[in-house]
Amino acid sequence: MSIVVACDRLTRRYARRGAPPVVAVSEVSFRVDAGEIVTIQGPSGSGKTTLLGLIAGLEQPDEGSVEVLGRDLGRLSAGERSRLRRSGLGVVFQSFGLVASLDAGANVGLPLLLSGISEPECEERAARALAEVGLADKFHARVDELSGGERQRVGIARAIVIEPAVILADEPTGSLDDENATIALDLLVERCRALASALILVTHDPASAQRGDRRFRMRDGRLAEEAGA
Repeated sequence: MSIVVACDRLTRRYARRGAPPVVAVSEVSFRVDAGEIVTIQGPSGSGKTTLLGLIAGLEQPDEGSVEVLGRDLGRLSAGERSRLRRSGLGVVFQSFGLVASLDAGANVGLPLLLSGISEPECEERAARALAEVGLADKFHARVDELSGGERQRVGIARAIVIEPAVILADEPTGSLDDENATIALDLLVERCRALASALILVTHDPASAQRGDRRFRMRDGRLAEEAGA
């Protein structure tokens, strides 16, 4: 299998006035293969979200490197990193991350529109992605008309609409009740399998963490693979 994400001694610090810096991510090294589902479990403040931000190119490491789809993010400009996210990375947020002024279809089609794809094709692909997550009838629904579970399914549709090689999911079930959390997680894993996309899922939930082909724990910025996972 080809490697789609490679982190090598990745370190990120945050300065504090009058105090030593906080080390959010400390010398993290790991690889993710194409189509692999990797879960990272850890408490709040353990560095999980910062690690995803580094992999997405939204943050820059103080030390070490990260390669995504064979490209060293440290060698790319901000614009090149943005284009890589739009073409190869899907992101699912705990807080949904939807644009309130756009309906469900426009939210899903937004990554395509920003990539220069024509509006009719954006609409066609967005409608297909919404159908894949069971929301074919919600294309024109406003965000405030959707339940929490539906909003997260729109978020998943937006992540898969570009057919990404890698999906990053940051506590995607954290804002949902148990029933909707199970539905959303099942959909996310199912669509990743169907697209042969790698999934990196960070969570504090032990049940969600069990869905990984490989499972890691993160604490105090350090990452360790679970034995036997």
